[in-house]
Amino acid sequence: MERPRTIRKVTPPVTLVAPPPIPRAAGSLPVLGHAVQLMRDNLGFIASLRARYGPLVEIRLQPGIRTLVVQDPDLIRTMLTDLGPSLDKGRFFEKMGQLLGDSVVTASGRPHVHRRRRLQPAFARPEIARYVAVMRRRTDTAVDRWRPGRRLDVHRAMADLSLDMLVRTVFSGSLDDEAFRRVRENLSTVMRGVGLRVVLPDWAERLPLPHNRRFEAARAAVRTTVTRAVADLEATGHDTGDMLSLMLRSPDEETGRPLTGDQIASEILTLAVAGTETTASVLSWALYELARHPDAEARLLAELRQALGERPVAFEDLPRLAYLRRVVDEVLRLHHTGWLVTRRTVTETSLGPWTVPAGTELAYCQHALHRDPALFPHPLRFDPDRWLDSAQPSPSHAFLPFGAGKHKCVGDRFAVTEVMTALATIVRRVRLEPPRGRPVRPVAQATVRPRSLVMTVRRRAAPPVRPAA
Repeated sequence: MERPRTIRKVTPPVTLVAPPPIPRAAGSLPVLGHAVQLMRDNLGFIASLRARYGPLVEIRLQPGIRTLVVQDPDLIRTMLTDLGPSLDKGRFFEKMGQLLGDSVVTASGRPHVHRRRRLQPAFARPEIARYVAVMRRRTDTAVDRWRPGRRLDVHRAMADLSLDMLVRTVFSGSLDDEAFRRVRENLSTVMRGVGLRVVLPDWAERLPLPHNRRFEAARAAVRTTVTRAVADLEATGHDTGDMLSLMLRSPDEETGRPLTGDQIASEILTLAVAGTETTASVLSWALYELARHPDAEARLLAELRQALGERPVAFEDLPRLAYLRRVVDEVLRLHHTGWLVTRRTVTETSLGPWTVPAGTELAYCQHALHRDPALFPHPLRFDPDRWLDSAQPSPSHAFLPFGAGKHKCVGDRFAVTEVMTALATIVRRVRLEPPRGRPVRPVAQATVRPRSLVMTVRRRAAPPVRPAA
């Protein structure tokens, strides 16, 4: 009798598939790397990487330093959230820290967490609600100076307005008018100087040139003014109700001591540089797109009339202005101000299937990410209704207006409130005519801003007075 045969099951060996090598972008030159392409057209060069390469691509910015541009939305989210606490912020933020001092924007790891917790009360909902009246008054004051029929340098006007709103919010009860004027002028000088110094080699800022001397003097003057204001608040114990007073009342969670005047000065300098230029660019692009799209402007005006009647906008109105919020979100998508945000690996790090050595710069470009046709249909079209719940949703992690993770912008709600308040005030008072036959091009310096945006001011006809009920 034949014995039954035993069938032996053989498990095939597991083959580990190595990830594909990370490509290097074409055109790198000895010593210069990709500097030539970046100087010619930095936005165009970074955008071209998304179309030509995969989720990671290497570029050369400085000799001996490897920079990987992360292009896949899920990998970007991993970098910002899962890996965020273990990464340094990279050269851009490192340089800002050298120029302005340690702050919540420039710090990494546990120091960042401590500073963020200390500043969070200044950006809490009750405080932002109180800031709206200041923002609206400063916007009305700015519009009062615009003469009908005159041409307006919109980005310059929005930069002045953004700085005005920030400084009035920070110092509304702590400085007299003359000190306020000086600190505003000095912060404006610091803002202009930081963008240049971030991209120049370190030795350039040590040259005895007039703009270097102006920068150093303005930075020192702001620190002196803030330190003196903090000392006055400490001596009197008076709560002025502004952001400066709130910062002083937020103690360090480890030592229990309040921030020093020098620490507060670093936070304010960084807020001014990181916040006002970005807000100015978003406001400029929003006014440009509304001027180019009269149908969108008409819908916004109708919403404002229905929600507000003839009274000024208040904080409580903002959640009900759904179309205005969609306009702001669409501007943040189409004209995002961030063109190369950096991080740096401290140890050997896994990013997806790749292993990245310590000391590698990681970067991503929100401007290019938000314009990717694979993520957003018709990406160059200004379409606020793409943000309707019924519209086709964008892929997960594709929209990052304020970053993500532990280093997400601490002032995101402040910024959105500022932009919505200013727009709701401006568009009801004036109509801006865009330049004819000349599209406005973006330029990327410290942020992405309009290269030149000059529009003609027209007074908007007053709405009819409603009959009394």
